[in-house]
Amino acid sequence: MLETVITKPIHRILTDLTREERVEIALPLAMKDWVRLRLRETQQQRRDFEQRYGMDFAAFKRDWHEGRVPDAHSYEVEHVYWEWEAAVSDEERLLQISDSLP
Repeated sequence: MLETVITKPIHRILTDLTREERVEIALPLAMKDWVRLRLRETQQQRRDFEQRYGMDFAAFKRDWHEGRVPDAHSYEVEHVYWEWEAAVSDEERLLQISDSLP
């Protein structure tokens, strides 16, 4: 069985954030909140890219590979590509994590 050691300061923070004294309940509650927060941030980042470019990442990626994105290999556009791809990947991963939480 996995033993968890939580320091007193961390336990106080968990208790304060979740209003739950029992660590076995407080920790999953805090994790759910954290995943929801990260998911909202990631979804907003993805939506910002979609609004900026007027398409989803799959369309942008296709256009980029087919040479329809101006200055595709400039630092700025490549940076956008990698950041957008990371946001989409993070969103998928966070959705899976969210579904797996008790």
